[in-house]
Amino acid sequence: MKKKGDVFLYHQYKEGWIEAISGCMFAGKTEELIRRIHVLSFAKKRIKVFKPQVDNRYSETEIVSHAGMHIPCLVVKEAKEILEYVDEDDEVIAIDEAQFFDEEIVDICEYLADLGKRVMIAGLDTDFRGEPFGVMPQLLTKAEFVSKLTAVCARCGAPATRTQRLVNGKPAAFDDPVIMIGAKDSYEPRCRHCHEVMDRPRHYSLKKHEKEE
Repeated sequence: MKKKGDVFLYHQYKEGWIEAISGCMFAGKTEELIRRIHVLSFAKKRIKVFKPQVDNRYSETEIVSHAGMHIPCLVVKEAKEILEYVDEDDEVIAIDEAQFFDEEIVDICEYLADLGKRVMIAGLDTDFRGEPFGVMPQLLTKAEFVSKLTAVCARCGAPATRTQRLVNGKPAAFDDPVIMIGAKDSYEPRCRHCHEVMDRPRHYSLKKHEKEE
């Protein structure tokens, strides 16, 4: 901020950027996205909200948080369909469950931001195995602003950053399908130390660094 006499001058940034909200399940990603949408609605911004067709857990026509917050949205099967709905005068594009979209979502978000639109995305940064989820790593890299949220570990109460998948009450296996839509009956938040994946391959061994007994 610069001062000239009694007049304060503010730098006006050029519109157009990507902001990402990430974290594990039950961390409040969708709730935060809806909160931002409401704030911008009060400011009379022109907003379009999208979600992938595969996410139909709570509603076919709304994005819905686990806490029950909801807002109407446009449902698309593929990322490229988003461009069919975006108008020139739209100022904000909000996209929930971004991890379920194909790789084209990255270029679309970049394109919309370059046009001067505020692009807000929310999605899981890791899958149930704790591995990077779909296109989210690319979106997080491209975003100007990133908010990583945490939940509370269902076992020990520590900050949770992982999504635990349970099948018949037991941890899912590493080679199970990555995409399996569910809610509390099949998923829960866990911290690093309580997160379990059956038959996980060991990517790196510290054996050569261990002292010989």
